[in-house]
Amino acid sequence: MIRDNQHILNRINVLIDAVIVAVSMVLAFHLYFFIRPPKWIFYLGIEYYYEILPFVIPGFILIYSFCDIYTSRRTGRQQWEIFDLIKANIIGLLALLLFVYNIPRDINYSRGVLCTFCLINVFFCSIYRSILRGILRTFRKKGYNIKHVLLVGYSRAAENYMDRIRENPQWGYNVVGVLDEHVPAGAMYHGVKVLGTLGNLEYILPEHKLDEIVIALPLEDYEKLEDTVSICEKFGVHTKFVPDYNSVIPTRPYTEDIGGLPVINIRYVPLTNSGNIFVKRLFDIFASFIGIVLTSPIMLVVAILIKLTSKGPVIFKQERIGLHNKPFKMYKFRSMRVQSEKKEKKGWTTKNDPRVTSVGRFIRKTSIDELPQLFNILKGDMSLVGPRPERPQFVEKFMEEIPRYNVKHQVRPGLTGWAQVNGLRGDTSIRKRVEYDIYYIENWSFLFDIKIILMTFVTGFINKNAY
Repeated sequence: MIRDNQHILNRINVLIDAVIVAVSMVLAFHLYFFIRPPKWIFYLGIEYYYEILPFVIPGFILIYSFCDIYTSRRTGRQQWEIFDLIKANIIGLLALLLFVYNIPRDINYSRGVLCTFCLINVFFCSIYRSILRGILRTFRKKGYNIKHVLLVGYSRAAENYMDRIRENPQWGYNVVGVLDEHVPAGAMYHGVKVLGTLGNLEYILPEHKLDEIVIALPLEDYEKLEDTVSICEKFGVHTKFVPDYNSVIPTRPYTEDIGGLPVINIRYVPLTNSGNIFVKRLFDIFASFIGIVLTSPIMLVVAILIKLTSKGPVIFKQERIGLHNKPFKMYKFRSMRVQSEKKEKKGWTTKNDPRVTSVGRFIRKTSIDELPQLFNILKGDMSLVGPRPERPQFVEKFMEEIPRYNVKHQVRPGLTGWAQVNGLRGDTSIRKRVEYDIYYIENWSFLFDIKIILMTFVTGFINKNAY
């Protein structure tokens, strides 16, 4: 049923995309020549643009198909769908220019109109898909357009999968049951009933109307993986595999081919690439310099307030661990009363901490105390975006307690980060923070950095967990 629904939705999408392409071309013609009236008497009328629409519409639909625009994006992120639309329209524009300037007739189509057409087309397609996504997610939250899933095997991977399904009802997934070798039928796992063992799979598949099978076997049952996949393939049910070694394999593993043998690299860090390092560092230098210039009046006022309201230095320097586990001095506006190094090392700040001054409470809550770190970024100790650095004593402690904690030191620490814009600041779970930091490290891109910076302006400056 779900697959049929997707086919129907794709036909509707193709039809609406065709209408948007046609409307965009007409609007582009009128808008371009309204804003920039032609200086010559003889120019191509709109009827010439009508003539190429029978080629443009199917051409763009075909390009959309090649760019996976019509693939189900139930769990995908909206920004990547819009990115694919932009990519498809750029390809479409290049193909369109190639087409119109190789027509045998001597017709001079306006490049301005064609470029305007693509901009309008991206805008309307993005608006339509945003509305459609919102409608579908609302329906799924209410129990419509649901995908029924059978979970084969119970493991840490299965628990993570079920947690994400519960946290995102808008995805429209329903786990109907679990098959497990180690627990008797009728038992409950995370509120989902155990239907039997793996041996029951061949009998359960014909009886249940399932949209997907998710194989999440524990490591000790991997010898059953081949038979399980064979049974699923036999009945033609869409099958996914969630490996039970996500604590070792990164979220986006880097694979290479060795004579036809696929090999997975245990850790792929995009910021080990020289080109990526150069781009990020260049952006850090530019952004930190601009940031220092723009915030210098604020920093001057804060420095005066700190000096007038409490004794001690304006800038507080604290040792933190950075790239490749190297220590550096991180700068902050002093927000606490001056204390001995021994007392200062007792732990991080908690709610209503008596050590925090009146000015300090405000600048910590608004993150103004972090502004001097722009100089750390300019020096190269830190980056604008990255995992937040910790003090040496905590690094030693967390390395023993949290797996993969040291991965965060493969990149420069940041002024803001993926964990921070998701509310993980102050007295929050370190383990959860590390998960977000590792996700950032393994999925870094320049656009991801821009997204985090923009999110910081919305969610990162004032935070309930910043004491």
